[in-house]
Amino acid sequence: MFRVEREIERSVQNPRVTMPEFKFTTNAQANYASEFHKRLVKWINDFDASLDDRYEVGIRLVSFGQVVTFHLKGLGYWDPSLISFSGTTESGDPVELIQHVSQISILLMKMERREPDKPKQPVGFHLDDSSNLNSDSEE
Repeated sequence: MFRVEREIERSVQNPRVTMPEFKFTTNAQANYASEFHKRLVKWINDFDASLDDRYEVGIRLVSFGQVVTFHLKGLGYWDPSLISFSGTTESGDPVELIQHVSQISILLMKMERREPDKPKQPVGFHLDDSSNLNSDSEE
């Protein structure tokens, strides 16, 4: 056999395949609760900015045939997959919803402020994933 034919035969039997470099960590982290939290905080605060001072952000949830509406006071997360929404109902009862990121479905709505004499506070409280409850505000 000729030398060129042998090279061709060898390359056909053992083709060199180069695989693209994957960045698994980056792609996986895009679905972390902390990333959802950042996006939700932005959407919620943008919605709140569109409201005049008489109103604040409310949340409406529909689940199991019941409707729950509450004034949103805080938003938290626990990586990799939990998001929490906390606030108070119209009657002043405290509520907290903890959901997996794949189940988030909320309706933002305007609600009359319960304490119109106090300044509005942006939403953005969070939980870190070190088991310590942290209520520092994120910007």
